[in-house]
Amino acid sequence: MTSATSTHLAGTCRATGSTQHAVETHRPAEELDGAPELAVCGAVVRVGSAAWDGGADDACPACGG
Repeated sequence: MTSATSTHLAGTCRATGSTQHAVETHRPAEELDGAPELAVCGAVVRVGSAAWDGGADDACPACGG
C-alpha cells in the first residue's frame, strides 16, 4: 500500500490576477505547472510551481491566507 502526500502550491485566478490561491496537490509540481486546478476556496486557478505562502500580502483569505 502506498500513501500519497499532499502539498499546497500557489495558483493564480485569471479573474483576480494578483490574488494567490492555495491548491492542494497529490502529484508532483512538474505534472501540474500551468494547468488549471481547483483551489481550496473553489476558484479555478492556474497552478505554478511555487509553494503556497498563506502569509503573503496577496494570499486569498478564503484559502487560509
